[in-house]
Amino acid sequence: MIPFDLSPIGLGWMAITILVAGFVRGYSGFGFSALTIASSALVTNPLQFVAVVVLWETVMTLQALSGIWKDIDWRRVGLLLVGAMVGMPLGIWALTSISEDAARGVISAYVLTMSLILLAGWKLRGKVGPLANLGAGLASGLANAPGMGGLPVAAFFAAQAMSPAVFRATLVAYFPLLDLYSTPIYWWGGMVTWDTLWIGLIGLPLVVLSNWLGSRHFLRTDPQDFRRFAILLLAGLAALGLLKSVL
Repeated sequence: MIPFDLSPIGLGWMAITILVAGFVRGYSGFGFSALTIASSALVTNPLQFVAVVVLWETVMTLQALSGIWKDIDWRRVGLLLVGAMVGMPLGIWALTSISEDAARGVISAYVLTMSLILLAGWKLRGKVGPLANLGAGLASGLANAPGMGGLPVAAFFAAQAMSPAVFRATLVAYFPLLDLYSTPIYWWGGMVTWDTLWIGLIGLPLVVLSNWLGSRHFLRTDPQDFRRFAILLLAGLAALGLLKSVL
């Protein structure tokens, strides 16, 4: 029996999704969770993949940590986590209180909105202080209920003058710490099952391979241009998920 009531076509779709999303994550430092969850909304209940994505994100972070340690802004990471600790339980409570179609619609609308913000090139004026980082962490915690806490932080970082290396490294360091905090909350919310572990193991080789390929930067595309392509792809998937939730 295929986990999460996926059809064979749905399972194939998710395999392709994992390969693409893993490559994007390895190349640009973000996007894996959002791409995977947005894609899963087209073939099943997306909430089922949230805890699986946490497992995969942890593995990908362990792959990347050795080469990025010196570029991590740990002060930002700490402030983001404090904010996320407040937002995460509230997001889980809200998301698990609604129907599958409503959850699909909320997730898709959120991803589409964040994608448009990223594409618009929104910029912050002036110095970014601790309160702004705490606020971004709060938004990230709320958004991590469906496993997509990275998008608000990516938008927040992109609005500042950050080097690509610090952008990528700080995001990569933040994810596993957020996931470590989130996992027991997912369990409490009934979002962790035996199917979570089963599909996690099935997809793990694809995750490791695609993340490794992306991190090798085989493409000659500038990381900023590649990030733009990933955001456009994400926006398209979110739009399809939004249509599915209302039709």
